[in-house]
Amino acid sequence: MEEFCSRVLDIAAPLVPAVKFQSAFFEQLGAPGVASLEVLMRRARRANLLVILDAKRGDIGSTSEAYAASAFGNSFDKGRARDQSDSAPDALTVAPYLGKDSLEPFLRFAYEAGRGLFVLVRTSNPGSRDLQQLSSGAASQPIYRHVAEWVRAWSDSTRGSCGFGSVGAVVGGTAAEQIAELRSVMPGCWFLVPGYGAQGASASDIAAAFDERGLGAIVNNSRGILFPKIDGDPDAPGVWEKAVEGAVRTMIADLARNTPALLANGDREATGDR
Repeated sequence: MEEFCSRVLDIAAPLVPAVKFQSAFFEQLGAPGVASLEVLMRRARRANLLVILDAKRGDIGSTSEAYAASAFGNSFDKGRARDQSDSAPDALTVAPYLGKDSLEPFLRFAYEAGRGLFVLVRTSNPGSRDLQQLSSGAASQPIYRHVAEWVRAWSDSTRGSCGFGSVGAVVGGTAAEQIAELRSVMPGCWFLVPGYGAQGASASDIAAAFDERGLGAIVNNSRGILFPKIDGDPDAPGVWEKAVEGAVRTMIADLARNTPALLANGDREATGDR
C-alpha cells in the first residue's frame, strides 16, 4: 500500500495543491500501517503538497487533549517553520457533535502550531439527515447551521492576510442545495468538499463552494483517482499510472469548466496548474 500510494503521490504532486489521507485505512493495518502513513505524509510534504489528515477526531477532556497532541503537539515547537521532514498534517478533520468544548484542545494546538482544522458541518452521507439537518433553537435552524456559526467565528478569529481563517468546514458535495447557503454565511472559511466522483457529486453541484474569486474550496476525489478506468492491460508498465494522471487532469478541467472564476483567477488554463 505504501508503494502504491507513493506512486500516486508522485503523479499527482505536480498537478494539485493538497492531498488528504484517510487515517482509518492505515490504522486498520496496525502499527505498520500507521508507520506507512507517516512515511507518506513526509513524502507529500517533500513534494510541496499541503497535507490533510482525515481522522474526524472528537472527544472531551484529556482524551481530546491527547488526540490533539497526537496530531499537532508532539512533532514541532510553537513558531517552528513548516519542515519537509515533518509528518504532522497541515490540517486535521474534527467532529463537533460532542459540543464546542470538545474542540477547544484542537483549536489551541492547531493555533499554536500554525496548522488548521476542518470541522464536520454538513457531510455527504445520507445519514446526515438523522442529526445534522434537524431543526434546533429559537430560530429553528438546522443543527449544521449552528455548527457553521461556530466555524465562522473560529475562522474570523484566525483570519490571515489571504482573507481566510485556519478553521474550515467539511461540506459534502452531495449537499448541493446547502453548499451555496453555507458559502453565503461563511465567507472567509475554507471548505473541504468530499463526495465528488464516486459518491455522485458533479462539478456543477460543488461550484458554489468556491467564492467569487474561484478560491476557498478544496475538492476531494479519492476513488475516482485511486481506481480510475484503465484502458489496456493494467499490468503493462505505466498503464495504470497514466490512468491516474488522466483522472486528475480530467477533474481539473471539469472543475474549471463549471467554475469560471477558477480560470479567470490569474488567467490560467486548466492544463494542470495547481
